Amino acid sequence: MPIHRNRIAGPEDTEPIENQECQTAILPNGDRHDNRKLDQIRPIFCRAGAVSQAVGSAYIELANTKIICAVYGPREVANKHEFNIQATLSCELKFATFSCQRRRRHIQDSQEKEYSQIVVQALEPVIRLDKYPKSQIDIFITVLQNDGSVLASAITAASIAIADSGIEMFDVAVGCCLRRIENLSLIDPTYLEEEGHLNNESEDDVVVNANITIALLPSLNQVSALIMNGELDGNPTQKIINDCLEGCMRIYPVVQECLTKRLQEKALRN
Repeated sequence: MPIHRNRIAGPEDTEPIENQECQTAILPNGDRHDNRKLDQIRPIFCRAGAVSQAVGSAYIELANTKIICAVYGPREVANKHEFNIQATLSCELKFATFSCQRRRRHIQDSQEKEYSQIVVQALEPVIRLDKYPKSQIDIFITVLQNDGSVLASAITAASIAIADSGIEMFDVAVGCCLRRIENLSLIDPTYLEEEGHLNNESEDDVVVNANITIALLPSLNQVSALIMNGELDGNPTQKIINDCLEGCMRIYPVVQECLTKRLQEKALRN
């Protein structure tokens, strides 16, 4: 077999350039790595109309978490003989190959498919699908950089993009994530806080670890999605959900300002 001489073969015992040790979610003194309080949300930047070719689009940043979303439609469903009284909502969420510490594949994996389904479930109660029979609305979400709270940010970005497209909605969906580790509740966790452990945690310890993501409709005061990964004790569950809902309400004014600014830009053009 011919040798590919353009590549330099490394030693057999080489390892990838990444930190193999599982780091701690919080510092030994109990503070977060970015000096935030436990209930503090990272600075948020939102912009509607980021993709000019799309019907509606949005770009959102939560510190180092960066997501862009584009919406196309409503469009007629081709080659479909069945009559649908309401529109069909589809979503494709994809991590960019360079967005994570480990390089992601070009093909959509199981996590991306799961996130896509959750976004659809969170947004279906928000959109007036009955206004668009025999049609389809496509949402494309790309994670440019992953530093935690990806699913919650994707729901918020998709909601802003749909509102920017002019599709009729009951309300906007605002997502927020919370990491529960032992007796600590970390609002808007970073990637390190989502994957890390406690300082005094050993392999034999049974520690309560859970990630909770909520999609809230602020004007209607309704929850369109609640996703939990991990285990929680029964007693603090209600308080954890209330903390997450409070985080959604703190993000809501940023979404309002973003959409208001976009509407003013459209008004000036016309």
